[in-house]
Amino acid sequence: MKLMDYGVKPIDFQNPASASGVPGAAEGLSRRSFVVTSLASGFAVAAQPVLAQAITTDTRGLVAGEVSLPVADGKIPAYVARPAKAGKHPVVLVVQEIFGVHEHIKDMCRRYAKMGYYAIAPEMFARQGDVSRMTDIGAILSQVVSKVPDAQVCADLDAAVAFARASGHADARRVGLVGYCWGGRTAWVYARHNPQLKAAVAYYGLLSGMKSDIKPADPVDFAAELKVPVLGLYAGTDAFVKAEVVDQMRAGIAKSGSGSEIVVFPNVNHGFNADYRPTYDKGAALYAQKLAFDWLKDHGV
Repeated sequence: MKLMDYGVKPIDFQNPASASGVPGAAEGLSRRSFVVTSLASGFAVAAQPVLAQAITTDTRGLVAGEVSLPVADGKIPAYVARPAKAGKHPVVLVVQEIFGVHEHIKDMCRRYAKMGYYAIAPEMFARQGDVSRMTDIGAILSQVVSKVPDAQVCADLDAAVAFARASGHADARRVGLVGYCWGGRTAWVYARHNPQLKAAVAYYGLLSGMKSDIKPADPVDFAAELKVPVLGLYAGTDAFVKAEVVDQMRAGIAKSGSGSEIVVFPNVNHGFNADYRPTYDKGAALYAQKLAFDWLKDHGV
């Protein structure tokens, strides 16, 4: 499956290799032998061609760049952007799409840093494979994304919070999370895991269909248990998240007492915030960004 079809055509996430013309094709990379130790520059190969509308946020007034993030079993690369001015800034965990921490996710960190946040995006697939070099979305899903345990993800995000706290530049009492695509599902999962999280924003993250031995529950399964307020930003024509599943999630969060909400943008597709992709919708993206900023501020981040 190519980028033009991602989010437009449904995928069986229990058997994601079916999205690839060649099941098991890994473009020559071996997950067993490759460990990501540094972030790729530019955009992921599978995200090509990058549209001219792609936004690049400058680093004026910021300190931004790659860091080495200590985690339980070693170190993983991450991208950090924060205001250059002295002080301890509220933290935003920025969680990647299936394409890893490539230029778009780095840019989202810079956008949040411009708003006064210490933004950090860990490379969540570092142990499983380098998706930046893979060309086929089906292979990315089947060989890397499907191999990443929820427990590992939550532990790495905990480590990112600890790293921010130790930096001396962050107020780790005020932590929020914004996740995109794969990171959108992670927003719900981490909100359940960490009740100290002030708030989260989930951009078009899958709500069902991902359960496995290493992903023990979908968001629809634990919606009623949430304590952290999560804002879900979803697309009305998303082939990955059906309207009936959104309704199920809404019913669950209504019982939770968390104050979580879901907004559905009509007539836009999955990836409407991804300005480098064909599904980008400027109007929806700008409005969603305002909702996300306001949500974090209103909840103390």
